[in-house]
Amino acid sequence: MERTGQSSLGIASLIISGVGFLATFLLIIIAGILETSSPGGMNEESIEAAIVGLFIIGFLGLELIAIGLGIAGIFQKAKSRVTAIIGTSIATATIIITTSLILIGTAMS
Repeated sequence: MERTGQSSLGIASLIISGVGFLATFLLIIIAGILETSSPGGMNEESIEAAIVGLFIIGFLGLELIAIGLGIAGIFQKAKSRVTAIIGTSIATATIIITTSLILIGTAMS
């Protein structure tokens, strides 16, 4: 059986992982700006730190959804797997990089 067309689950995975990557990248930049703009660094108990943390957790959850959709798209038999593989790869890389940055930041405190 020949594969025809892109998997709709793969396309959804690619779009969600791209949006999640960009949003997480912007949140990390915002957190860095908040850290450097206040003397002594950002207060860890401030509302800004809580909001940034909650958004990062939310976008990591979005990346997990993208991974699930990508894996489902990879296992579709009649559709092409390219977008599903790319979406899954981007989402996985985003989770690994963000988690690594969080662990490095925690270890430095």
